[in-house]
Amino acid sequence: MTIRTIITGATGMVGEGVLRECLLDPTVEQVLVINRKPGGVTHPKLTEIIHADFTNLSAIESRLRGYNACFFCLGISSVGVSADDYVRTTYDLTLAFARTMARLNPDMTFCYVSGAGTDSTERGNLRWARVKGKTENDLLKLPFRRAYMFRPGFLEPTPDLKNVKSYYRFVSWLIPVVKLFYANAGSTLAELGRAMIHAAEQGYDKPVLEVPDIVKAGKLP
Repeated sequence: MTIRTIITGATGMVGEGVLRECLLDPTVEQVLVINRKPGGVTHPKLTEIIHADFTNLSAIESRLRGYNACFFCLGISSVGVSADDYVRTTYDLTLAFARTMARLNPDMTFCYVSGAGTDSTERGNLRWARVKGKTENDLLKLPFRRAYMFRPGFLEPTPDLKNVKSYYRFVSWLIPVVKLFYANAGSTLAELGRAMIHAAEQGYDKPVLEVPDIVKAGKLP
């Protein structure tokens, strides 16, 4: 099976890393990135659409048909963000985008980058975890061919990415320590990208992938 995928968040660290793996992987034959600003990446199988409002895709719908995967990597941290703004970006925007994808491409596999610690019960003490949990739960109800929720923990960035968050410069020395004492705390960004490609191409045996699942799927052929 060849993959024709749409990627969001490609101007952020996670999305850029997933995009890189897609461009390297021969099973991915076509990539469409939807960005609010130019990503600055060129490649023979890459197309970019600049679009401001991810809750309303009507102006570009004709260009979104014919894809069988979506790697949704767009997101924000809850730190320093109001409750309303976090819900609007994390839940409202994501579900609006996903509903359009399901309507235009019902044979699509939708892969959502969530986060370790997400609360599937939607009743825990952490606001961000409840919102992420509701987002995951409602994505899984949409009429996609398949949907997978990826919950990465600490992500080791891929070398030479442009959009690596600045604080990684100060904590990169901790990566070997984390791997040694907390094997299930994180994965590489490359493993996340490859795990998403694997899920789109071959599926996975459960809809929610925690860190050990991401590492496992990222190494599968």
